[in-house]
Amino acid sequence: MNLRRAVALSVWWAIPVLAWSQQPSEMKPVTDRLAASIYNGPSMTTLGELADGIGGRLTASPAYVRSTEWAAAKFRSYGIENVRLEPFTIPAGWQRGTASGAMLAPLARPLSLASLGWAPSTPAGGVHGTVVTVADVAPDALRSREDELRGKIVFLDTAKIMAEGYGKALPKLESAWPTFQKAGVLAVIMPDREKNNVLNAHDSLWGAKLVPLPAAEIGMEDAKLIQRELERGPVTIQLTIENKTSGETTVNNVVAEIRGSERPDEWMLIGAHLDSWDFGTGAQDNGTGAISVLEIGRALMLLGKAPRRSVRLALWGGEEQGLLGSYAYTQTHQSELDKCVAVLNTDNGAGHPKGWKVEGREDLKKAMQPWSDGLLKDLNGGDLSLDTTYDTDHGPFVLQGIPALDLWVDMSHYFEIHHKSSDTLDKVDGLDFKAGEAIVAVTAYAIAQSETPIAPHIDHQAVGEILKKAKLEGLLEHVGVWKP
Repeated sequence: MNLRRAVALSVWWAIPVLAWSQQPSEMKPVTDRLAASIYNGPSMTTLGELADGIGGRLTASPAYVRSTEWAAAKFRSYGIENVRLEPFTIPAGWQRGTASGAMLAPLARPLSLASLGWAPSTPAGGVHGTVVTVADVAPDALRSREDELRGKIVFLDTAKIMAEGYGKALPKLESAWPTFQKAGVLAVIMPDREKNNVLNAHDSLWGAKLVPLPAAEIGMEDAKLIQRELERGPVTIQLTIENKTSGETTVNNVVAEIRGSERPDEWMLIGAHLDSWDFGTGAQDNGTGAISVLEIGRALMLLGKAPRRSVRLALWGGEEQGLLGSYAYTQTHQSELDKCVAVLNTDNGAGHPKGWKVEGREDLKKAMQPWSDGLLKDLNGGDLSLDTTYDTDHGPFVLQGIPALDLWVDMSHYFEIHHKSSDTLDKVDGLDFKAGEAIVAVTAYAIAQSETPIAPHIDHQAVGEILKKAKLEGLLEHVGVWKP
């Protein structure tokens, strides 16, 4: 290590220690007011307006469009003047229609199924054919079976396909679709992962791209029946799917800004995705996150004076299809990202709060510790995790080297409602929800008000080291958002 690099590294590691010269006790009177405003505020009522009043908000759907207009009006009603809809495009639009299916032989019985997202309709009258299992989607393996697959319905054995991990399986799965189409496959089905034939809404490609063939998910028990029958002999099924698809489609993020009182050109961002899947009403994925962003905007405006730095409040579209809205924002605003001091994200449901995930950054954890101990511990938010993920909208900002915090909550019951028809308002614990909101609000104020930034931006190489350690580099390179 040369002398210049040694000095640079010593300064870099010293920054978090020196960073927030203002003590937590000096901010506590204001942050206590913020927390009280959150706990006494209307967030459960507002969540009801979104989840019950608008419902599921599939990206680019009429319901999603209504939700963006509703959210912008909410921001303005709090006195925030700088509110805008920021457009980005997705490759295709998609709206769910109807789906039905049945096993025809060796026995007759209905199947619990739903279309995969961004899949087309079957021809009029549906398709029926014998089922062929595919457990290896490597290109060479599929090419050798083209004649066998022609005119069949493919059953993807996802348990075996995913055994090597999502990051390695996704590229093979995506490359399999053209081969299936070329081979004359009628449709593709895959088993769901929940007991009692409960279905989870999802798609099969990253990035809101249409798949070339009708595709459906089958309830777990029905899928296991098909597999057992295939061990004994041929299985014939019938599928009828009707969806609406369109070409390139414009989607809006909702962005509001509270200008800083002293350093308005420096800014931090609080974000959550507004879109949802369409089985439930998107109450916790991600209604609670979206309402948190709105509610923090309301509470900050009630302080009467903005913090030193500007606070941007963002509600993203296209998260469920691959973090499309937040990624588009980082590309559109590339020239001003150097002024972004931090990003806070919330998208893990309304479980009991723990604190923050610091996305693999030891320096950020060290810088946060005094504030976690001094301001967040009393709110049940004093813990810090080094976990690194690219599973929600903090991810694109992590790739830019920006300090990013993802709200850390108890998720032990989250997957009981995640992407399901059970994701509804009645599952939200109001006290835990408001505790999480208060943690985000207090953290946001501390970062925006502090005299110096919480932590520095890190360079491309340092980001790459974090991604490599988290085994994310290959996946992100494949989907086109990262170059080593």
